Amino acid sequence: MPAPLENIRIVDMSRILAGPWAGQLLGDYGADVIKVKQPGTEDDTRHWGPTWLAGAQSESAYFLSANRNKRSVTVDLTVPAGQRITCQLAQHDS
Repeated sequence: MPAPLENIRIVDMSRILAGPWAGQLLGDYGADVIKVKQPGTEDDTRHWGPTWLAGAQSESAYFLSANRNKRSVTVDLTVPAGQRITCQLAQHDS
């Protein structure tokens, strides 16, 4: 049985709390979620703690849980080429 959102692509450009969590839920239901990150930056929640991955203080449990079921790509949205790439991601045909 296919997942309910199996042929849906989500381009997740969110950064904090509600947006990443919503993308994670859509991924849980089978959507193809692609997280778009700006070059030279990290997700603000990557280092939120306490509660880091066992033995490491590099990735918070919140970051790991809110970004499961996602692929990621780094795109510079300030340049036309980056804007085109993001539009192409969003124009996915199922």
